[in-house]
Amino acid sequence: MSSREDRVMERTVYKSHDFEAATEWDVHQHLSLSPQERLRAARTLKERVFSSDAPDVRECHE
Repeated sequence: MSSREDRVMERTVYKSHDFEAATEWDVHQHLSLSPQERLRAARTLKERVFSSDAPDVRECHE
């Protein structure tokens, strides 16, 4: 990811009337993500929490 534009995610807001509806919507949103979107989200979270020079988790289990 070289530019800020690569990191921008579209924000979606959904107001539910109960926890069950909120959970269903949340699960549906996660299932509708493409593998590339999931990887992008995971990388973004990793960079926010651990910075860009954090070691790969898979290296810890070798």
